[in-house]
Amino acid sequence: MIIVKTPKEIEAMRIAGRIAREVVDEVGRYVQPGMSTREIDLFAAELIRKQGAKSAFLGYKKYPCHICISVNEEVVHGMASDRRVQFGDIVSLDVGVYHGGFVGDTAKTVAVGGCSLSAQRLMDVTEKALHEGIAHAVSGNRVVDISRAVQRCVESHGYSVVREFVGHGVGRSLHEEPQVPNYVDGKPSPKLKPGMTIAIEPMVNAGGPKVEMLNDGWTVITKDGELSAHFEHTVLITESAPEILTCASKTATESKGS
Repeated sequence: MIIVKTPKEIEAMRIAGRIAREVVDEVGRYVQPGMSTREIDLFAAELIRKQGAKSAFLGYKKYPCHICISVNEEVVHGMASDRRVQFGDIVSLDVGVYHGGFVGDTAKTVAVGGCSLSAQRLMDVTEKALHEGIAHAVSGNRVVDISRAVQRCVESHGYSVVREFVGHGVGRSLHEEPQVPNYVDGKPSPKLKPGMTIAIEPMVNAGGPKVEMLNDGWTVITKDGELSAHFEHTVLITESAPEILTCASKTATESKGS
């Protein structure tokens, strides 16, 4: 069942979303060459605590970390460890927080100190694909319109979309209906209605779309070892333009993308 939020619930989600965005932005600025991913996770945990929120990931199906930190060929769900990030790495930071009974869920990929032009292009295209998807998140459209926009953007630049992991509804729970694929899967697609809140999150590979899971049971990597990038926003469907709830400013507005 797709849950349509009330105005009061939407306001609570704006607050949770704003916290999530402030955390991911601050963590992105914090990441420097030589840091362990465990240091990064603990820094994020302290930021979340100071905001009066809780990690939506810690303990979820026994996930042991506060945020997901995925490096280079790691696609999603990377776990904090003693691994140290190096200059030129790209790191995907996925932050989910609970505040006021609701979830804010957002992600971005950042370069550690700097990166190659090819890595930067991958990140730029992935973020562009996110905003292409958001632009189609309007009342009267269907989820597949978002999926098609993301897929077209990604594949037009020569990259591939991960199939095994998708976006999703979000609200009181981290994962709600509907699923929001980043590709056209041919399945029946729900119509978008005002009050729906969804997490749109392209996961884009520089090489092929295939992925595999490491023995830790969480970390997903590209099968061919090529780089992957991940960007995400929680978005509200309105009567007019979509509203990005995971904005750092108090007034969340539609992004024009890049």
